[in-house]
Amino acid sequence: MLILAVAVSALVIPVAMRVAPALGMIDKPDPRKVHRDPVPRVGGWGIVAGCLVPLMALNAANPLLQAWSAGSLVLLLFGAWDDAREIGHWPKFAGQLMAVGLVVFWGGLYVTRLPFLDGDALSPLAGRLFTMVAMVGVINAVNHADGLDGLAAGETLLSLIAIAFLGHLAGSVLVTDVALATIGGTVGFLRYNTHPARVFMGDSGSQFLGFTVAVLVVYLVQVASPAVSAALPLLLLGLPLADILAVLYQRAASGSNWFKATRNHVHHRLLDLGFSHFHSVVAIYLLQVLFVVSAVGLRYAGDGIVIATYVGVIVAVFALLTRAERAQWRLSRAIITELQGASLRLRQFTSDPRARVKVLWCIAIAICGLALFASLWVREVPRDVAALAAGMAAVMAVATATGLRSQPTALRAAAYIVSTLAVWLIVQYPRESALPLESLVTGITILLALAIGAFVRFMSDQRFGATPTDYLIVLALLALLLFNRFAPVGVDTGTLLRFIASAIVLFYGCEVLISHFERWRSVIGGSTFVALLIIALRGLRTLV
Repeated sequence: MLILAVAVSALVIPVAMRVAPALGMIDKPDPRKVHRDPVPRVGGWGIVAGCLVPLMALNAANPLLQAWSAGSLVLLLFGAWDDAREIGHWPKFAGQLMAVGLVVFWGGLYVTRLPFLDGDALSPLAGRLFTMVAMVGVINAVNHADGLDGLAAGETLLSLIAIAFLGHLAGSVLVTDVALATIGGTVGFLRYNTHPARVFMGDSGSQFLGFTVAVLVVYLVQVASPAVSAALPLLLLGLPLADILAVLYQRAASGSNWFKATRNHVHHRLLDLGFSHFHSVVAIYLLQVLFVVSAVGLRYAGDGIVIATYVGVIVAVFALLTRAERAQWRLSRAIITELQGASLRLRQFTSDPRARVKVLWCIAIAICGLALFASLWVREVPRDVAALAAGMAAVMAVATATGLRSQPTALRAAAYIVSTLAVWLIVQYPRESALPLESLVTGITILLALAIGAFVRFMSDQRFGATPTDYLIVLALLALLLFNRFAPVGVDTGTLLRFIASAIVLFYGCEVLISHFERWRSVIGGSTFVALLIIALRGLRTLV
């Protein structure tokens, strides 16, 4: 589900980018925006396609799933219309109400349980009206958070990870599958939206993400897991909700138009205080991680505790921002210069070519050794895994033999696949042994992560530099590990989390090797090809 969603999103977006100019879907710079060059705003196409295509395999008879899918297409159409023609806020509200109405009246999803009130506090009519207003508010909150590269997508991604985890604990296939598919579509989009972005999601993407998060949160709290706090949506939605309320308050207090876009969102205020684009996005990611981890940890807490936690963090954040603005505080250039100087001195200390080579060899040995170890040591290899390995080995052989320009692409795909298969086979099909294989793989992953981090931060050239998306991935992994601490006794989520963490670390290791010198491409390419052949032969041997 997740992998297919990533693949579909990553394939659709480049095609959409080519047709965007002809459709007029280009975001041009203006004084309120932070980008300087025209950028296509068709990333939402990839997000929606990446999410909906995998979900076609789910039960089509589910009215809520049908209503959500129809509402998603409505928002895609209205969003694309706005991205091309700037239709204004009233037609956009009409599309949002139409999409939400489908979920509420066709899907039968609406709020009946409110904080501090026992039982069904709202009548069906009041519940439906309240749900429509609340969902439209969430759609616009996420839409207005889309002000910096990767910001709205990253915030929503963190919320979706928490929602998927809670859905898994509640045993809700619908919540888990829809959240995972949306995560996949978002990850595929972030591949092109890392600063400086090559594509924006546009209203078609931001409205879809807000709509999906709203539907999943309501279903999770009201239907799938009614034992959790009714106030939990505050923490799951996090900063975008508070940000839009603060902006509306400022507009109302100043007597300006409520619906006119202004430059007073949290990310704008951080930029005005001297934070860079990079640091502004990462700071907001950190805050959103705090909210979603609190949501998982406080899911069964009292409504008052949940609300107090949310309000307390929000008040602290906005109080600090306001105080800094009134004091005309700016991030000191002297501090920035000193930090850059310290980084430069450390980079000079670690720039010895021999040190670079040693670190690269350590990364190569860990990645290639783990792939070969998994192909030879695991108890068995399933036939479908063997077929995938055989097909990828054939692609590598053809790309190498023909000298196609796409060879690096084929190498990346093969390296990513064999890394995923290696970890998956070790986790799922371990051979009985006195060796603590699980601890060994965990230890190798930790050491590999440290080596990759040291190389990227202090030894790498500009071909492989850290981006806000890289920090988002690290924060997402950290959130998952913290979530695992809150899992009920008897629920095994540790194995899945270790698999995800190990696979991502291996992906980064492969990228480091492939991005530096032909020698490392040959090393990882050769070991990848051999590992794929061994996996294929071991699995397909059972057919004979």
